[in-house]
Order: sequence, then structure tokens, then C-alpha cells
Amino acid sequence: MSDRTGAAADAAIDAAAEAVTTAGNWSRAGRRASLAGAALGVVAAGAAAGVAIERLTVGRGVRRKARLALDAAGPYGTLRGTPGTAVAEDGTELHYETDEPGDGKGAKGGARRKRLLGLLGRRSEAPTVVFSHGYCLNQDSWHFQRAALRGAVRSVHWDQRSHGRSERGRAQRDGTEPVTIDLLGRDLKAVLDAAVPEGPIVLVGHSMGGMTVMALADQYPEYVAERVVGVALIGTSAGRLSEVAFGLPSLGVKAFHRFAPGVLKALGAQSELVEKGRRATADLFAGLVKRYSFGTPKEVDPGVARFAERMIEATPIDVVAEFFPAFAVHDKTEALAAFDPVPALVLAGDRDLITPSDHSEAIAGLLPGAESVCEPGAGHLVMLERPEVVTGHLETLIERAAATAAGARSARA
Repeated sequence: MSDRTGAAADAAIDAAAEAVTTAGNWSRAGRRASLAGAALGVVAAGAAAGVAIERLTVGRGVRRKARLALDAAGPYGTLRGTPGTAVAEDGTELHYETDEPGDGKGAKGGARRKRLLGLLGRRSEAPTVVFSHGYCLNQDSWHFQRAALRGAVRSVHWDQRSHGRSERGRAQRDGTEPVTIDLLGRDLKAVLDAAVPEGPIVLVGHSMGGMTVMALADQYPEYVAERVVGVALIGTSAGRLSEVAFGLPSLGVKAFHRFAPGVLKALGAQSELVEKGRRATADLFAGLVKRYSFGTPKEVDPGVARFAERMIEATPIDVVAEFFPAFAVHDKTEALAAFDPVPALVLAGDRDLITPSDHSEAIAGLLPGAESVCEPGAGHLVMLERPEVVTGHLETLIERAAATAAGARSARA
């Protein structure tokens, strides 16, 4: 082993130890939290080697300045639309923004995009495209797709409860109701009622956002049959999330699934201490984000990687804790039948460690008419890692959905 390789290995061990120690320090509230801290340390160690190599060559102060520079210079997440507020069943205010067609802000840079603008511009009832984001993200995670489609279609982007600009879930804050995927489906219905009271709709969901879309179909099948003319399910799952390995060895998987809910609950109860710990271990956190967000992290624009990190780190630990248990019991396999009659897109990266591509394959198997895409080398945040690929398939879906809407309208006439 060379001196440099040995030093990298030693630094990796130090980084992994730091992750375990930090998790343990955060979770002194009880025995369960301590054991769970070790489980989270196992997960963190998966990113430690890459962090260690970076530490050998770049000083901490330089890395911090680089993050600040990327925050200041990056254009990602700067797009804003006309704001609106939908009110959920528990009174939680849900923030959404609308981009209207024909405002001259988009529809640039491609024959398909220009054709899409022309196609939809001729239709009096062109579909509104509604984007639902994933866990620990916000509506800005669709930055590239939003930029590409602006001016060509009417689109709605919203922040799920306790994320982004939406209000902290009142039922969760008051302790009267836990977060469930069904609750998120009802939140989506409130946004649709407020932002798209009439006309055809294309639903687009990534990860938890895809589960939210499934929950809408499960609880409002008649609404979906009447209004939804297309659906895109990106990097998501219809169930079996308690079996996901997260790229860990079997021992780490068992530890994670056994202890993670308990430790997150304990950490959420001492959020101020935890947030300080997250800031203190920013380098390791960045390594984790890269590992679990992108399939080819070395090829991702550093500004995009920092953008993803910034969205995730903005999600408070108590919100992370509130949402996490909902995924283990999520099962919306039967609800997928509601989308069988409409054009559908099922897309995933083949290196996704959060919602592995075989989950998307299972969804596509239940929607035989869907376009099924497995993007080579891409990870969980495929819409940021391979934006042109995702946008291109969405444009094709919107064209198909517009044709479906036009056909349905002609049949009613």
C-alpha cells in the first residue's frame, strides 16, 4: 500500500469514526437512540472514503469558501412563478407557484420544445403540468425541467407540507396526526383544487412526490379518471421500501431498518443540537448527498451537487424524523390501475440507491402502456443529474397527454 493510499485509508477511518461519534453524541437521550446512532454511522461510512481523499488535498477553509461561492453564484433554484396558497385539511398552508404559457420565458433551444409550444398553443384546453417533489427536497428540485418548459405549458410547482416555502404541518406540530403518504395525497388534492380548478392535468412526481401522486389516485379514483390525462413517476416506488439495501452490506441494512426510526425520533426531539452537529460535519454530509443523490457524482456540475446539498440540509431534522416512518408502510400497488388508461412515463436511474430501479420496473409492469426508461449511470436525483433526458421524455409525455385530452374532448362533443 502506498503512503498516499495508506493516508487516504486512515483518513477514511477517521471520517467514519467521526460520523459514528457524532451520531452517538446526538443521541444520548436513550439506549435506542445510541444503537440507532451506530446504524446511521454505518450509512455515513459509505461516503467517508471520498470525503477522506478530498481532505488530503483541500483544506477545510477552502472547502467552506467553495461552498459559499457556489451558493452565491449558482443559478439553480432561482426560478419563481405566480405564488398561491392552498389550505390542507388540517389548516396547513401549502405554497405553490404557477408558470403560465406564452409568457416568452421558455420554449427555447429545441425543435420538440417549439413543436410543443405550437401544439399546445392551438388547444384551448391544454393540460396543466403539476410537479410534486421528493423527501427533503422542494419545488426547486425541478429547476431544469421548469426552465425548459416555461412559456410552453402551464405548470404548477408546489412544496409539500413542512418542506420549502410551505408551512410546517399543523397536525404534526400539534401532535394530533402523524405524516402518512395518504395525507400527502390529500394535500395534493387541495393544491389541485386551488391551482387547477378545471381542465386536464398531467401529474409528475419524483420519489415521495410519486408516492403522493399514487395516494391521490388511491383516494380519488373518480377525480383521476375525469381530470388526469398523463402521469410521470420518476425515481419512485409503489411499496417494499423496508427492503431497500441503500448500497449497504446485509448487517448495515438490518441495523438501519431496525434502528433508524428510533434514532430519527430521538434526534428530532433535540433538533437544535443536531443542527449544530450537521453544520460541524458539513464535509461528511456533502459526501453522503453525493453518494445517495447521483450515480456518477464526479461528472455532476459542482454547482448542481451543492444545490442538492443545500435543499436537503434546509430540511430540519425533526421534519426528516416525522416523514421517515411513512415510507415503511407505503403500498400503493393497487392504486396504479387508475393510471392505466392514460399516457404514462416511468423513469429511474440504474444506480439509484434510494428507490432502486427495480421498483420502477415493477411499476411499469403494472402499467403496460407506459414508456419505461432506465437511465444508465444515473442516481436518485436523475432530473438534476440527467436533466435533458428527463425533460425530453416529459415533453413527449405532454404531447401524448395533449392528444389524449383532445381526443376525449372530441368524443364528448
